[in-house]
Amino acid sequence: MSSKIHEFMIWAESNGWIITQKSNYHLDLDVSFITRYKVIPEEYLDFLRVMEQCITPDEKTWFLCESEYKNSSDADFQWNEFELLSLEATNGDDQWRSEITTWWNHYLPIMISVNGVYSFYAIDLSNEIGAIVYGEEPEFEEIKKVANHLNEFMELIMSNSITLY
Repeated sequence: MSSKIHEFMIWAESNGWIITQKSNYHLDLDVSFITRYKVIPEEYLDFLRVMEQCITPDEKTWFLCESEYKNSSDADFQWNEFELLSLEATNGDDQWRSEITTWWNHYLPIMISVNGVYSFYAIDLSNEIGAIVYGEEPEFEEIKKVANHLNEFMELIMSNSITLY
């Protein structure tokens, strides 16, 4: 486990987050997920190897972990919930659906929030690989960069520069 992940876990627990660390550091993502997201930054894979659950105290914002990506979590929202909502809005327009799917192929959601508005944080996998971006409803695909990489993102959360709850 990286020192930044360890530091973040200690900070999160001391700030009332629901943190569950995995008992082993094994990661078993579905083939379809790995096929879709071929270039996942190692620092996020490290996070997934360690973290079973990582939820803010109000339980309205959470990091996506292995069970969400495997669709085996008891969460009300799927890991790609906002992609699914965007696809639903296309009303069968195949070109628009293709554009949305292609867009989401380049952005891996890592955190979902239902605190006020539906929003997410994702890892950019194509333009600035590893950068963390933020998007919210109604146009989920209109994003802004918030951090250069996951470690910086965690640092911004710990310093309250990014407020999640």
